Amino acid sequence: MKRMKFPALLAALFLLCVGTLLLSSCSEAEGEVITLYVYNWGEYISDGSEGTIDVNAEFEAYCREELGLNVKVNYSTFSSNESMYAKISSGSAAYDVIIPSDYMIQRMVAENLLQPLDLSLIPNYQYVDEAFKGENVYYEDDTDNVYSVPYFYGMVGVIYNTSIVHEDEENVGSWGLMWDEDYKGDILQFNNSRDAFGSALYYLGADGDGDFGVNDLSAESLPRWVEALDLLKEQKSVVQGYVMDEIFNKMKSGSAAVAAYYAGDYLSMYEDNDQLSFFYPQEGTNSYVDAMCVPAQAKNAELAMHYINFMCREDIAVANAEYTYYASPLTSVRANEDYQECMSEVHEDAMDILYGETAASVPTQAYMNLSPEGLSMLNELWEELKVESTIGDGIYIGCGVILVALAALGIWQMLKKRRWAKLYD
Repeated sequence: MKRMKFPALLAALFLLCVGTLLLSSCSEAEGEVITLYVYNWGEYISDGSEGTIDVNAEFEAYCREELGLNVKVNYSTFSSNESMYAKISSGSAAYDVIIPSDYMIQRMVAENLLQPLDLSLIPNYQYVDEAFKGENVYYEDDTDNVYSVPYFYGMVGVIYNTSIVHEDEENVGSWGLMWDEDYKGDILQFNNSRDAFGSALYYLGADGDGDFGVNDLSAESLPRWVEALDLLKEQKSVVQGYVMDEIFNKMKSGSAAVAAYYAGDYLSMYEDNDQLSFFYPQEGTNSYVDAMCVPAQAKNAELAMHYINFMCREDIAVANAEYTYYASPLTSVRANEDYQECMSEVHEDAMDILYGETAASVPTQAYMNLSPEGLSMLNELWEELKVESTIGDGIYIGCGVILVALAALGIWQMLKKRRWAKLYD
């Protein structure tokens, strides 16, 4: 190693000290990396693909520039409220922001799994439509506290492929299309208990105002749920599969002809396959709200509320609405002319499907949290549906054939023994 002369050594030490001070200053400015854990539905945020805004990256930039924080968003997705609930309630994973649906929010509030929000950190809450505030929030038990800020809302309808299902088909407009024998093997059903049973109950006439509804699991209403179970069992012979997110590829590619799903997803599919059409079933259907919440065990609750506020900022909310095609609860989004133009380019009736007369033309019910006994009963009904084999009749016939063959073999062996016995007598 070449030895430095003394003046050179002093200069090197000086530069080293200056460099260390600069690095220390830079590190202090950037601060410790804070990870914000966000748990959302799949395909439910503008992610930067195809020229869209990367909302999470924008939030990280906002934190650096406006809050002086070095934030990294750790973003993951779930496919059902039940799978999300299982993770949060078990404590197996810690998240700062979650986006459950209405009935699950109600359940999580009741079980103290969510914390009240500090609206002083969410000034953009002012843009939330009054229909989603205060006493109008049917899924929050304690209206003195606010546990959620609505993200998107909508209704369930039926999507069908017009190249397979004719427009003059008598079941178009009815839940009956989901049971139509003409499309056996081309029908997709929800892979979750609330929506699957909901489709059968609506088909049977559940309206919430009469003898029974989709939230009534009392002893008196049990016969109607058993009737719905029988209807779903009957449907199994025509169903291609029970699916959730997989419906996108199946309907877009034409590998299925009929599916119950959400209006926003229909518009996404239509953009890739204009042979798809959509209706809200005349018997009635589910209306829902998905909202942003902060779990009780969140490690970065204050930052989580900044994130919720950021998601309600007009440009960010418009970007998300244009990406997902779901109905926005924010008045600032619905009044945005660029948003309106974007949606009309996707489908000429998009605004009507999401917000207009078409959406208001059928009766709706929202799912509410069920009692522990009701949940247990629903789980038992769902388990019975899913466990029962769709080839049960074939199994019974096969078993019958085997039993007959075994009986015949036993009789033959008995006769054979008798014949040999006679020969030796």
